[in-house]
Amino acid sequence: MLRRLTPFALLASLTFAAVTRVEVTSRADAPNNYEQIVGKVYFAVDPNLPHNKIIVDLDRAPRNAKGQVEFSSDVFILRPKTNSNGTALLEISNRGGRAMTNMFDVGDQLLFDAGYTLVWVGWEFDVPDRAGIMKLYAPVLDGITGPVRSEILVDRKTTTVSLADRAQIPYAVADPSTATLTVRDTPVGPRTPIAKDKWKIVDGKVDYPDGFEPGRVYEVVYTGKNPAVVGLGPAAIRDYISYMKSHGEAKRAIGFGTSQSGRFLRKFLYDGFNADEQGKKVFDGLWAHVAGAGKGSFNHRFAQPSRDGHTWMNFEYPTDLFPFTDEPETDAGITDSILARAKKDGVVPKIFYTNGSYEYWGRNASLIHTSPDGKKDAPIPADTRIYYLAGTQHGANANPVKSVTQNTPNPMDYRLAMRALLVAMNGWITDNAAPPDSKYPRVDKDQLVSTKALAFPKVPGVALPKDSYHAWKFDFGPDFRTQGIVAFEPPKVGDPFATLIPQVDQDGNETAGIRLPELAVPLATYTGWNLRDPKIGAPDQIQSMVGSFIPFPKTKAERESSHDPRPSIEERYKSKDDYLNKVESAAKPLVSQRLMLNQDVAKAKEKAATHWDMVTK
Repeated sequence: MLRRLTPFALLASLTFAAVTRVEVTSRADAPNNYEQIVGKVYFAVDPNLPHNKIIVDLDRAPRNAKGQVEFSSDVFILRPKTNSNGTALLEISNRGGRAMTNMFDVGDQLLFDAGYTLVWVGWEFDVPDRAGIMKLYAPVLDGITGPVRSEILVDRKTTTVSLADRAQIPYAVADPSTATLTVRDTPVGPRTPIAKDKWKIVDGKVDYPDGFEPGRVYEVVYTGKNPAVVGLGPAAIRDYISYMKSHGEAKRAIGFGTSQSGRFLRKFLYDGFNADEQGKKVFDGLWAHVAGAGKGSFNHRFAQPSRDGHTWMNFEYPTDLFPFTDEPETDAGITDSILARAKKDGVVPKIFYTNGSYEYWGRNASLIHTSPDGKKDAPIPADTRIYYLAGTQHGANANPVKSVTQNTPNPMDYRLAMRALLVAMNGWITDNAAPPDSKYPRVDKDQLVSTKALAFPKVPGVALPKDSYHAWKFDFGPDFRTQGIVAFEPPKVGDPFATLIPQVDQDGNETAGIRLPELAVPLATYTGWNLRDPKIGAPDQIQSMVGSFIPFPKTKAERESSHDPRPSIEERYKSKDDYLNKVESAAKPLVSQRLMLNQDVAKAKEKAATHWDMVTK
């Protein structure tokens, strides 16, 4: 039986927020003297309120007798029974998942020892109906139709593929007979139509008996019907955090998101969701991790939230759209910024942007701190910090195994820096203690360059990317920017923005930003890029989200015989102990700069020892 969540006591009216009730499906003791609460939160929002007018198509949604639009979300909470620190740390679920504890846990209980209340709220309507997945239950707009585009990529020959991205649920097809299927050899190449009698759409999938081939880009464009009100996802996050703060369940709140969910937070800010229905600030701190320069498909008609944007994946979706910076910038006669609405509403949070090397190569990260033409550094607001995790790939990968790439994936674990930055963020919003200064590559210091200017060494057997990913100027139609309605699928494509990548040293390792001990005392070249294995096609293209680990030669003789320009391991370090002592020495300055916790120095040495054994065996 469902029961109301207490002590989340509900007031008789919607005095503080749009939450109408919270129902519990389970409550249980959890480790670390915590309580686990699982349930569903119900909302009702008034389309006529000024702060709800930012929700695309809300005015078209079905209403209850009070004229409100109703919807609901899954909720999952881990909260301390005692010794709460007063901060709600909400992770924006990445495609319905919960990964925050792993991000900040390296064998201890950092989040729990600190007393955070950990929160997840479903915001994505199209995630699969699976146990444990956080979902938004949004109303649909019956009778509304519009263009939908589904990009299809495979790593092996396949005859049947979903219209949706990854494992998501696709939009319904209004008329399969009007759909088109094309193929091209590169994301920017010409499209070749595939005859209609060669394929068909059945139950949200494309059946193509001739087979989808790896290394080619397929695309279905069809007329979709009955779209969800996608923008109720950010509204759910907004209203639940507002509810928690209003009811004394949190004194302050941090919004944290990785990749898709980091882009969600940039869009959340840009659209104006950090002001609740009453105009009060929602998140005191906001942290977008490995989001690059992106926002995404989180608040427009027929939006597909899972679609992102990479060199060889989900190209031409509304992900990397102007503006990119927190301070105003101008392009094509339009001046705008990520924080324009938050500044107007007086609800600017403390902000962290953390990106690694992959985000510069594959997610346009340079655009968050350069001018659109890439010629100069952009100003950074006092309440924003940008941290560059040098030499890292998209996700921390402790046990790299080469499968679909030419090089071994990058094993550098950036979580040691993330843990220290979390402490800094909470101190910033709690005690106004300024966090470490921003650390990122700059144009004026020649730390950001074009791919042609990259000084990468000529390592035997290692092919370099021809270029990094570029954000393009897409035109989705005259009403897209102001009303969130797409007219053109695929969009009209203009010129690319200027994106730059971090410069490297003689070893091929990046020089700017936060250089973790593994990079400062290297055993290899660590990159944010990795080319695709020929077996999955397009071997000259960057594999999405994967970096490279290219070990140094073990000995001087090996280096000389292979003509590798990088000094060997034996030329760099007298022994394993010598190497580990240097790792410890490299960690200490990071601790003093509050970019690593003192308790994590031993963990850094432990990881370094593992990598030593891996490359010297």
